[in-house]
Amino acid sequence: MKNWHWIMVALYGLIILVLTLPVTLIAFYPISESLGQNVKEVAMDYLKDWQYWVWLAVLLLAQTALLVVPVRVTGGRPVTKKALLLPVIASALLMGGLAAGLLLAVGETIFEDALYSPMWWTALAVLILTWILWISIFHRWSKNLEPRNFIEKQCRYIFRSSILQLLVAVPTHIVARNRDYCCAGFATFVGMAFGLSIMLLSFGPAVFFLYAERWKKVRPKG
Repeated sequence: MKNWHWIMVALYGLIILVLTLPVTLIAFYPISESLGQNVKEVAMDYLKDWQYWVWLAVLLLAQTALLVVPVRVTGGRPVTKKALLLPVIASALLMGGLAAGLLLAVGETIFEDALYSPMWWTALAVLILTWILWISIFHRWSKNLEPRNFIEKQCRYIFRSSILQLLVAVPTHIVARNRDYCCAGFATFVGMAFGLSIMLLSFGPAVFFLYAERWKKVRPKG
């Protein structure tokens, strides 16, 4: 029980790693055939891409931050303001990522250019501004809610926001893939990747609470 949250973080990372290749092949089908690439070559492209590993590291750190409060609550330890600060910052960053991904998906649909430079810089600015905005919102919630209720409310908002973002990113990706221009669907795919990975991440604290409750029933204090 003491180390199960680390198992959850590792499991989440493994899920993302396992899903990466099949999701990419589906999203860009039949790009591997048109470029003369096989599945192994596509996989190696990801292993060589440092941006992929940076995003995975950010996700793992965010998952760890969101589990800080559940671990303290289930362990009967006091939840300090410092402990609440980590999930506030991490969850706000995830909301910023969803906003940036949404802008990229819509931007490629409008400009018909996946590599349009101002669009990417604007997405970065939106990410930072949204991050700051949600830090303020989540910080206010943390003052008015019990720690467990606060984390659960955060995760509900992250999950719902990721679903809404995917409802935009998936159709725009389909539209982009049916257009004839360079790198069609790349920016919309980034939007989908943000939405899907963050949606899966939002389940972490809820799963941990369920496991902790089950653990207490199986091994009650004697």
